[in-house]
Amino acid sequence: MRIATWNVNSLRTRIDRVEAFLQRHDIDVLAIQETKAKEEQIPLMGLQMLGYDIAAVGYDQWNGVAIISRVGLEDVTSGFAGMPQFKEASEARALGATCGGVRIWSLYVPNGRKPDDPHYAYKLEWLAALRASAAEWREVPTALVGDWNICPTDDDVFDVSQFRNSTHVTPAERAAFSAFEEDGWLEVTRAHAAGYTYWDYYRQRFERDRGLKIDFAVCSPPLASRVTGAFIDREERDPTVFAGAPSDHAPVIVDIAD
Repeated sequence: MRIATWNVNSLRTRIDRVEAFLQRHDIDVLAIQETKAKEEQIPLMGLQMLGYDIAAVGYDQWNGVAIISRVGLEDVTSGFAGMPQFKEASEARALGATCGGVRIWSLYVPNGRKPDDPHYAYKLEWLAALRASAAEWREVPTALVGDWNICPTDDDVFDVSQFRNSTHVTPAERAAFSAFEEDGWLEVTRAHAAGYTYWDYYRQRFERDRGLKIDFAVCSPPLASRVTGAFIDREERDPTVFAGAPSDHAPVIVDIAD
């Protein structure tokens, strides 16, 4: 099975690129973040013609998650137990489904904004709640994939000194990420896929390779043992390769043995 995760930064804007990506890499399951659409707003015809089903949850032009699968789409779950919301807002940041015998979670972890912002406390609370729920999923083939909005190590940021007073690299965020590995989960892409997954549109960050690695696949032990490879499709972020404006994230692809 080949699974992928991609923050597309608007599924309606980039549906043609998504369809082409699925075919180019022969993807079985694609977890998408930042769809920026309600479920009824997502164009489905092209995906269905390619043999894919889709589950999605979204409320407005912000956040939103989806799972696209051609190997089944069962037990779809929007959100996880205890998942907090930010103030009074309804946010779509987690979607689970069983695809080909693997439980896939498409996750869009809150950004955090700034370390002194209420959204930062919300981010840490959200990650703690996810960890608590994930304790019940650890013994079955499960993948927690998506935009984690964390750089777990200094190697995951082009210049850590520029982020000294920013989110993504704070000790608390890194501890929240490493807590999953302490619980037995394994981040499976790092051993196979070097490089960043996100480049801001600002000041030619991609062209200068000033990026961040924030998109990951964190797998339960039964699934991690089946991973045979992974790679980052950097070309999808390159504005010179394909027609149309790219997302600011590159897709991450993981191969899993039967």
